[in-house]
Amino acid sequence: MASKSLERLRRVGDRQTLRLTHYGRKTGRPYEVTIWYMVDDDRLYLASANAARNWVRNVKARPAISLRVGDEVFNGNVRVITDPQEREKVNGLVERKYWFVMPILRLGRFLASMGIVRDSSIAFEVILADS
Repeated sequence: MASKSLERLRRVGDRQTLRLTHYGRKTGRPYEVTIWYMVDDDRLYLASANAARNWVRNVKARPAISLRVGDEVFNGNVRVITDPQEREKVNGLVERKYWFVMPILRLGRFLASMGIVRDSSIAFEVILADS
């Protein structure tokens, strides 16, 4: 990550939500959504318990995004996290920052491990452009 972006990101890393601007996978039209995020050292992560959400499907098709956290705006691209160890790391970040939803998330993981429901969670790393 570029040093200017990293410095700005660290100033806002403890906020609860950010505004994600993503682009329609068919139309290219911009959309905004408020979502949770995690910052770990020099990395920024996004995650969703539901990979069928429109923003998730859009960023998978068109990875260029813009993020607004407080007064800071960041541009970059997302990368789907497929490595199981990296996914566990992101899950741990979610658990630490958003501890209040952990009973629900753990129940979902348990039900998925039992084959009762399908695990549809997904995580992304955001590769920020220097600005």
